[in-house]
Amino acid sequence: MKKILIADDEKNMRWILGKNLKSDGFNVIEASNGEEAFEFFIDQEPDMVILDYRMPDIDGMEVLRRIKTINDKVPVIMVTAHGSTDAAVEAMKLGAIDYISKPFDIEELKLAIRKALNIEELNNTIEYLKKQVIEAYDKRIIGSSKRMQDIFEMIDKVADTNATVLITGETGTGKELIAHALHNKSARRDKPYITVNCGAIPETLLESELFGYEKGAFTGASNRKLGRFDRAQGGTLFLDEIGELPLSLQVKILRVLQEREFERVGGTEVIKADIRIISATNRDLEKQVVEGKFREDLLYRLKIIPIEIPALSERKEDISLLVEFFIDKYAMEMNKGHVKIAEDALAILMQYNYPGNIRELENIIERLVILALDGEITVPILPKEVIKGAYSKKDDFILPDEGISLEVVEESFVRQAIEMAKGNQTHAAKLLGISRHALIYRIEKYKIM
Repeated sequence: MKKILIADDEKNMRWILGKNLKSDGFNVIEASNGEEAFEFFIDQEPDMVILDYRMPDIDGMEVLRRIKTINDKVPVIMVTAHGSTDAAVEAMKLGAIDYISKPFDIEELKLAIRKALNIEELNNTIEYLKKQVIEAYDKRIIGSSKRMQDIFEMIDKVADTNATVLITGETGTGKELIAHALHNKSARRDKPYITVNCGAIPETLLESELFGYEKGAFTGASNRKLGRFDRAQGGTLFLDEIGELPLSLQVKILRVLQEREFERVGGTEVIKADIRIISATNRDLEKQVVEGKFREDLLYRLKIIPIEIPALSERKEDISLLVEFFIDKYAMEMNKGHVKIAEDALAILMQYNYPGNIRELENIIERLVILALDGEITVPILPKEVIKGAYSKKDDFILPDEGISLEVVEESFVRQAIEMAKGNQTHAAKLLGISRHALIYRIEKYKIM
């Protein structure tokens, strides 16, 4: 049952409103003055407030102002016999959802109440869905390794600050996911999150894309255009591939970081920048500083908080978790039902080095889910380059956290060696580093041929 607070110094008005709203199934709280209304609002936490403009002690406008400092989401309808355009405008500016003048039709007020409560429910639904999207997005950052746990801890520490963050790592390691997580966990989460790929926009267009331009700034500039900095106001600007930024623009980015202001191309107005900047690169910026390709002062400003994401080959203990995540993701997208992976196939995926990092692993799993027969990913459908890459390494075999049957691995390797050798037992034995007699023993043991 929705709870409505009625605040009016006229007893008869409270009685009429209370009777009508109770008959419609609402729980009604009555206050006879401004101070009482605010006390009841704090104690009773109503779902909605109907507030008279003129009341003893403190007027309705002041009560509205106080209510909105406590909870700016609760809908408030302002009611008064002293209606004026100025009062209506002020009430709406302070956050009132509607403004009704006395005398009024009770059905008109009921309609306004239902509309306000519907808007509140819609806003609550939107907030819930936004939270779900944020949680789902953040769940894409997967890792139980020490390196990733350290990164998660760092995100929690610095997310709700305005400190600049420089995320470094190879292509495909998930730098944008980290940037988005920093935004989602910050106080700016409800404000814009704007991304710019500095390497994807031609240098001649990059300045106007970042800072916008004024009408007449150049041929073809028939109207003012807001840039990414304008659009990110109050929120976060993610500068991806910051190492591709030309020197001519680096000094302008530095000004934003130092002075918290910028100007549009062709303009003279100085615009204050309320923006948190996160940047990312797969380049060695320190090396670029030495080579004169990147400003040292800008680098220091960008990396107040540095976060380095390890390559997938440096956190192989996370591969099985990622494989499971991507299998579930693509099985659901493709309506494939439950898809599992054979132990020997997972063992090979654990051994591969992934030069393209998580992005490459995701692409491989998407392909395997498509090709999976009877809901299982097996060795024969693994990409040949993955199998060869796994075999070519001299590193220790990576044992999955959940363990694995040694016989399953051995049988799989024997089958693959015979397949790669096209049935030539001498060649297959050489691939496995065993004698031909030892190979024949295993062929008979596993009934392979």
